[in-house]
Amino acid sequence: MPGGIPVRDALDSALVALNAAGVDTPRLDAELLLADVLGVDRAQLYTRSDLTVAGPAVRAFQDAVRRRAVDREPIAYILGRRGFRHLDLAVDPRVLVPRPETELLVELAVAALPQRARVVDVGTGSGAVALALADERPDLRVTGSDVSRDALAVARANAARLGLGVEFVEADLLPAGAWDAVVANLPYVAEGERLAPEITRHEPAAALYSGADGLDALRALAAQLRERRISWVALEHGFDQGEAVRALLREAGYADVATHLDLAGHERVTTGALPR
Repeated sequence: MPGGIPVRDALDSALVALNAAGVDTPRLDAELLLADVLGVDRAQLYTRSDLTVAGPAVRAFQDAVRRRAVDREPIAYILGRRGFRHLDLAVDPRVLVPRPETELLVELAVAALPQRARVVDVGTGSGAVALALADERPDLRVTGSDVSRDALAVARANAARLGLGVEFVEADLLPAGAWDAVVANLPYVAEGERLAPEITRHEPAAALYSGADGLDALRALAAQLRERRISWVALEHGFDQGEAVRALLREAGYADVATHLDLAGHERVTTGALPR
């Protein structure tokens, strides 16, 4: 077609492939991919009558749809970014894709932490939680830690691009230092648990799986918390792990232990505070 492929036709063609592949959100994904290729926002796909898919954009869109439909690559890796709270984070297969439910960690910490608290985000990955805390509570002294050097490279690049003063350090769970609070989204999937192909094929296994019941990393962190006596803690976990995580925090000496629900109504984050 001399003027290029109409946007609606390009989207319809992508929907056929994405639906056939069993992608959960085919129209949203098609719109995001096409908007990215054309350098516009999603709304403009429907409001700009001059838009067509032509030249190199045709192949670029076809390649992006193939990656999503055939390879089942997460949309965030194809786009190279993911929104989290108020931030736009760069992500790639070195780190997990930040999930909406993890925003609850930030929400709880923003509300609970006193002024100028020293807080460490353990298992920081892309830096999502640490950077969101620094963005929304500039008074906090925020550090992110991870055992993966690859993940730390992503986190540091995000911090530099966003201009947020978070320090990132390599550590197996809690780094050395004096901390008032810990937030953590550690691996909590049980070995052998079946996950979507987007996850198992592309996301780093070391950031997902944690022993036979998924609690090995959280147990190890709880043991460190017992020794370090950190005032406040918030741990993300699986929807069916709340009771076990509450027990871990109580055994570590925490009181006021409570589990908070995510937007889907699932137990997702358990918090605890040391007795005063």
